[in-house]
Amino acid sequence: MMLCGSLRFSPKSPLTRLKVFDLLSLGFGGSLRSRRGSTSVGYLCSARNNAGLAFSQQIGQQTTPLSGLDDELLGYISGNKKATEVAHSIWKRIVQKGDTVVDATCGNGHDTLALLKMVADGSGKGSVYGMDIQNCALENTSTLIKESSDPNEVELVKLFNLCHSSMEEIVPKGILVRLVAFNLGYLPGGDKSIITLPERTLQALEAASRLLEPEGLISIMVYVGHPGGRDEYAVVQAFASQLLVEEWVCCKFEMVNRPAAPVLFLLFRK
Repeated sequence: MMLCGSLRFSPKSPLTRLKVFDLLSLGFGGSLRSRRGSTSVGYLCSARNNAGLAFSQQIGQQTTPLSGLDDELLGYISGNKKATEVAHSIWKRIVQKGDTVVDATCGNGHDTLALLKMVADGSGKGSVYGMDIQNCALENTSTLIKESSDPNEVELVKLFNLCHSSMEEIVPKGILVRLVAFNLGYLPGGDKSIITLPERTLQALEAASRLLEPEGLISIMVYVGHPGGRDEYAVVQAFASQLLVEEWVCCKFEMVNRPAAPVLFLLFRK
């Protein structure tokens, strides 16, 4: 279901001191709007089964991964932080040292590097499987990893020149992953005519759902401002909406009054 509403607040409003986690844990979806001069920023949360956010609830008796994310979430709501920053902050609360993770669309390697730093523990444990259909993207990723990591960390990264729909081909059989990250669309700085395709993304999401371990996360950044972006958005939305409430909690971060802004989907497996 879609939870809707609207709040407007100035920088001095008591709402700016309200803990975002507390607000979301009450199941508030809706829209928060921050007025700074003539600027208005909207926030929209879509969820199922009256869950304001996947992580706003406790899973069993465990601490929710959204604990401590007040600054990041309020920063996004007020237009001061990007959705990618929110995504990375949430990943840090899901991924543990020694985990296995997948970057399904390496691009220029920034997500791959962030994931590497989350799983590397200095003992040689942890694995990052990265994939991209473009060789130049893998070259950029490899260069960034080597420049920003020590040799032991570099060994934890395995890169594959494959479509994200081939994910199950690169993860060893019997291995479940903690997180799968998607950054859809085209390669920044590359050929904008080469984009991820809705039908392939659907196959990749289905594969990710089979590989994900309990309490794992599928994170999808959808860019809607380019041709084909809205079609891919619709596919991701439909996939998330049909996941069983008993097994998954799904949400999205979307700027209501910025129709070309990227949309972050988070699919958490209970």
